[in-house]
Amino acid sequence: MHMLYLTSVWLHIMAAVIWAGGTLFLALVLIPAIRQPEFSAVATPMVRWTARRFRWVGWLCFLIFIFTGAINLAFRGVTWNDLSSGIFWRGSFGSALTLKLLAFAVILVLSAVHDFIIGPRAAAAWESGPKSASSARLRRQAVRIARLNLLLALIAIILGIMLVRGAPW
Repeated sequence: MHMLYLTSVWLHIMAAVIWAGGTLFLALVLIPAIRQPEFSAVATPMVRWTARRFRWVGWLCFLIFIFTGAINLAFRGVTWNDLSSGIFWRGSFGSALTLKLLAFAVILVLSAVHDFIIGPRAAAAWESGPKSASSARLRRQAVRIARLNLLLALIAIILGIMLVRGAPW
């Protein structure tokens, strides 16, 4: 049973590394690269292909978070009775878990808006008129959502550390 717990923790951490690392790669490497004049001819198809590829990777990571998160809580002794108890949620573990779950819920909503609404609209506007006001506005919205998601992911990682190492409050 201990090996199952370790495997679940490993999968949870790997999903976080892949999702947060991929998001950092997009923000710190791909987006600055496509802004270079020498890459203007491939910028649009490169971003579209990368976004489509990373979308399914990201949503797979989200499914892994949900599945392994539930397993990890069970292995840490959290029961359904605990989850329905107000006392559990007022403790330091419950407080950290609340914040982590809230951050994750917001990440899911923002990711859905980014991946299925704003992102595709921004890509279509960029393809039809890269210099248009609509294209620029949609791309700024997509970037803002992605940055907020990255910030929330880093907060969720810190909260995950607090869950296993103890919250400072």
